[in-house]
Parts: sequence; structure tokens; C-alpha cells
Amino acid sequence: MSTSSPAKPDLRFPIGKLDRKSQLSADERRAAIDAIAAAPRELRQAVKGLTDAQLDTPYRPGGWTVRQLVHHVADSHLSAYVRFRLAFTEQNPTIRGYDEAKWAELDDARTMPIEVSLTLLDAAHERLATLLRSSSEDRFQRTLNHSENGSMTVDSLLSMYSWHGRHHTAHVTALRERMKWS
Repeated sequence: MSTSSPAKPDLRFPIGKLDRKSQLSADERRAAIDAIAAAPRELRQAVKGLTDAQLDTPYRPGGWTVRQLVHHVADSHLSAYVRFRLAFTEQNPTIRGYDEAKWAELDDARTMPIEVSLTLLDAAHERLATLLRSSSEDRFQRTLNHSENGSMTVDSLLSMYSWHGRHHTAHVTALRERMKWS
């Protein structure tokens, strides 16, 4: 009889690793757009009521603080907004990646109130969700060249950012549960 203990959850991937699909069905696309539209509200709810000390707590050992994580989501999703627009208006545009870890260490990401980034997310996601919902199906098969991920369809970009918001919100909610923060 085995006495092995259950596997510890992977704190880096609380909802599992990204499964980026290059083509989404209409239902999958609609669900991904809905997840993008909901991401700012869900992140705002996840951080609601946290003190500065709690915001400055890493979500996992060796990880970013909750404050850095919120600012990272804003950095990333502002980039997403531009990336979708480029993909819809240019032929196979090249988009650059950036050093997320270095951005998270900049003073603003380590010290600014999170409300600034939450407000940016509200506005950017409202624009992005409107753009995505109004786009024809053929736009989602357009391609772009990502400097780190290579050739991608807009559908794959959509699946990536749909996951990304839920992924980082789960970092916060999992930390709250572990720390028993109400």
C-alpha cells in the first residue's frame, strides 16, 4: 500500500500551464473574450481590501509581490491591446517581447498604488473587449510574428491573454487562501 502524500500544488501555475491554441471555435473565442472582459473586475476583487503589507507580500517564494503582479498585468495587457490592433491592421506585424522581470523591478512597479494599474486595466479591457467582439471571424486567423514565440494567429494571442489574466488573479486568490486573509 502506497503512503505517498498528494502532490503539492505548483504555485507558479495555479490554473495550469498555458495551452495556447492556434485556432478557436466560435464558442471558445467567445469564452476567451468574456474572460478578457472580466479580468480587470476579477483582479480588482482578488486584491480588494489588501493592506500595503499584504500587497508587498510575494505570491510565492521567489515570486513577485502582489503589487508587482498587478502592475505586471497592466503592463502586459496594455501591450496586448496594441498587439491585437497591429495584427488587425498590418500584414503579419512583428511584435517585441520585453523583459518582464526587469519591468517588475522598476520603482513604479514596486511602489505605486495598485489603483493606477487597475484603472488602466479597466479602460484597456473595455476597449479591447469591444474591438474583439466586433471583429469578424477571419480577423482571428490573421498572423503576427512574436519576437519570442514566433508566428502566431490572433486566436493564439487571444487564448494566451485570456489565460494570463485568470492565471495572475489565481496567484492572488491562492495566496489569500494560504495566508487566510479574508
